[in-house]
Amino acid sequence: MRIHILAATALLALGQGAFAHDIQSAVDPSKPAAFDITAASATTDGRLATFLMEVAGEAGSVKPDATGKLPGAKVAAYVWPTGFDPSVVGFAEKSAILALAITAHPDFDDTPLFDENGDGDPANDGAGWHSHWVVMEKAEGCGAGLKVRDVSPGVDLLPPTAPMLPLALDSPGMSPALNGRTATITVPVKGGEGVSFDAVTAELQVNAEGKAPLLCVTGVHDVASGDLSLPGKITLKE
Repeated sequence: MRIHILAATALLALGQGAFAHDIQSAVDPSKPAAFDITAASATTDGRLATFLMEVAGEAGSVKPDATGKLPGAKVAAYVWPTGFDPSVVGFAEKSAILALAITAHPDFDDTPLFDENGDGDPANDGAGWHSHWVVMEKAEGCGAGLKVRDVSPGVDLLPPTAPMLPLALDSPGMSPALNGRTATITVPVKGGEGVSFDAVTAELQVNAEGKAPLLCVTGVHDVASGDLSLPGKITLKE
């Protein structure tokens, strides 16, 4: 009987490990600690989904230097690519990969509906960490082979809170939290249980000539899965 109990306990423990839905990633000293992903997870209560990313250093401690101009401006980002269809937040159905991003970029403000720094001016907030839904797609002309999808506002379908830039980018005003080693964001999205996700830290850059591809991923610091296979699953919050 004791042997059977021990065997059952071992199988249960094995099963719990096998069905864990977060992503673990080893520390890599060669990567910037603020962008070296060590874990990622996501949960939902059926109405709101919370995405978390843990890094080896202090999350949000490194931002791009200001250049004073939009052309060529750089963007730092913590990104969760997901298995959600872009239509769940108001983009065109099956248009590409829907990703949730926490970004900082001191040279431009792409959240015109919100005053993140609380100074009374909603048009000067890009330097602080803020959030977006974005649609990402492959782009041979970008350094890392990815870009934010180029669109035509008024022609292509965009969410009602999009800043109406020529990008598949939404700015619904969700406040991220970057504390210690973690970056966290909670978003309203239904039907999240079981949806796949991954975690990426990256650098993006605005095209210096102001043409498409307008916002390229120019470098990737880390990919939690190692291969962008979206192995994580959003779990139901207990």
